[in-house]
Amino acid sequence: MTTSFGATNTPVFNDPKGQIGSFQRLQSANSFALSFLTRPVHVFSASNRTLIRAVSTPAKPETVTEPKRSKVEIFKEQSNFIRYPLNEEILTDAPNINEAATQLIKFHGSYQQYNRDERGQKSYSFMLRTKNPCGKVPNQLYLTMDDLADQFGIGTLRLTTRQTFQLHGVLKKDLKTVMSSIIKNMGSTLGACGDLNRNVLAPAAPLVRKDYLFAQQTADNIAALLTPQSGFYYDVWVDGEQFMTVEPPEVTKVRNDNSHGTNFPDSPEPIYGTQFLPRKFKIAVTVPTDNSVDLLTNDIGVVVVTDDNGEPQGFNLYVGGGMGRTHRVETTFPQLALPLGYVPKEDILYAVKAIVVTQRENGRRDDRRYSRLKYLVSSWGIEKFRSAVEKFYGRKFEPNRELPEWEFKSYLGWHEQGDGNLFCGLHVDSGRVAGKMKKALREVIEKYGLSVRLTPNQNIILCDIRNSWRRPITTILAQAGLLHPRYVDPLNVTAMACPAMPLCPLAITEAERGIPDILKRVRAVFETVGLRYSESVVIRITGCPNGCARPYMAELGLVGDGPNSYQIWLGGTPNQTSLARTFMNKVKIHDLEKVLEPLFYHWKRKRQSKESFGAFANRLGFEKLQEMVDKWEGPVAASSRHNLKLFADKETYEAMDKLAKLQDKSAHQLAIEVIRDFVASQPNGKSE
Repeated sequence: MTTSFGATNTPVFNDPKGQIGSFQRLQSANSFALSFLTRPVHVFSASNRTLIRAVSTPAKPETVTEPKRSKVEIFKEQSNFIRYPLNEEILTDAPNINEAATQLIKFHGSYQQYNRDERGQKSYSFMLRTKNPCGKVPNQLYLTMDDLADQFGIGTLRLTTRQTFQLHGVLKKDLKTVMSSIIKNMGSTLGACGDLNRNVLAPAAPLVRKDYLFAQQTADNIAALLTPQSGFYYDVWVDGEQFMTVEPPEVTKVRNDNSHGTNFPDSPEPIYGTQFLPRKFKIAVTVPTDNSVDLLTNDIGVVVVTDDNGEPQGFNLYVGGGMGRTHRVETTFPQLALPLGYVPKEDILYAVKAIVVTQRENGRRDDRRYSRLKYLVSSWGIEKFRSAVEKFYGRKFEPNRELPEWEFKSYLGWHEQGDGNLFCGLHVDSGRVAGKMKKALREVIEKYGLSVRLTPNQNIILCDIRNSWRRPITTILAQAGLLHPRYVDPLNVTAMACPAMPLCPLAITEAERGIPDILKRVRAVFETVGLRYSESVVIRITGCPNGCARPYMAELGLVGDGPNSYQIWLGGTPNQTSLARTFMNKVKIHDLEKVLEPLFYHWKRKRQSKESFGAFANRLGFEKLQEMVDKWEGPVAASSRHNLKLFADKETYEAMDKLAKLQDKSAHQLAIEVIRDFVASQPNGKSE
């Protein structure tokens, strides 16, 4: 193994305003031929004058007009590799930082926010996001994040859709303390935001199986390969202190390889250069059938391919997925990743690097709305894109291997790991760890020394549990409302929402705060139209069109398009392989039942055998569905319909229904709450 350090092999830039030469594309407009010219850049320190060869760029023809660039591109160029002016702004007495620093701090894993519920002067704070490849969280880091949430945050932790933590409410004066605490306790926020590779997803299940272990190791290696190397993160937050990490030698070898013109020679950032990538970049790795990672929503999707004996042989690659879009701008859109090709296992890092460099060289830097890889793939077409990547890869891609059908896997409940230990997946509504749940998780994780995994569905997995610990752990969790998935409403199990109001500056309306009531109302609609409690649809809600909770893959997606108003998207599928489409615009929150009742009523009565709601919507077509909504006059009464699985007789149902109406609930909702309370009250562990 090769030992590397966070701030190792990096020039020490003592002058925060040291300017780096302008970024230029490695390729000419007419060919992929590469010519390099090292441009020296003078950076003066207080003690001596040093000539630093910071960036290698090609010769620039005198007649070429400087291309238009976004403001963020200029901030990056002038930042001395993402240091200045952030390193000065965090030291001022002001509660906020300036515009340039606000953009740069994203690369360090933080966003500046303010509470939009409060009127008058803005109360600024910062959200910090960790970077946890595969969702892996060591015991020490979990306990640290739990402490930091109480000491410097708003008392909660949020599990994200990319297997990371978000810590909200950190004041500027506490940023350095919080950041350094994370770094010193086996964590990092480097690259969790910003124009570079984000957290690499992989199935969170700690299964001791060759394919899962290989997928997770590959995700770790990709994350290491694309981690910034110039040391800016450690310079800003721990004063350049070096923190040792162990990097596989194959990662170092691939990063340094420039045999196909991928690198900036002599640069502190050999892959990223001064300008990093045009926009965020997302990668997921998984194994066949397991689509717990929403594979096709990523810039790069990587799938392990094994032989008949389960031995990994190589990878299928998919490119160009992405969720973000802009309302009323039809040239922006969500897109599923397309098959790129197959590579043998020893080439995966070279192939990923080639794709990243193709985006670095050709992604748009003038208008950030069109800077994601999906727009390059859409504009060029997959054949041209593949040819461009092959120039940097140095060989041709083989055709993708045939794979079985995808499934969504939640990994909730108790499971065998395969090494004699157990793991336990726990559902967390909207990923918000708070109150009794937070205390119970702390107690269990600390008492038993457990590591955890965060899932792409905002849930948490407790790992490496001995069989003898199962009963006491179950009791502690149940008393805090963390129950076996059979006691969780099926609608909640697959639902997701972004944080939205009040802290996200992009939110148009509610998501996380609104989803509990919306799910209850959907359940009530199910009751009204006669759908069984065990039936479900995938519901995802976002407060804006950026798509953080991936609503465009949902069977029912609600995307904020005004105050208390949503676009309705239909047509995603439970296994996350179909893109939803816009069904209706500007549906007010109080009018949801007028749309959902007729849709679910006709799904109940006209669906084919085992047909999901998303598949039903696609088969009938939106014109027919709209007609159903427009002509809706309410469901046909069916007094004989009762849920005999939950209620043994009509009298019990009617009694429960009467009590439920006093609490503005359905009979089924109240009955489930009663069952949950009973289970949680059992101290002898029989709640397993």
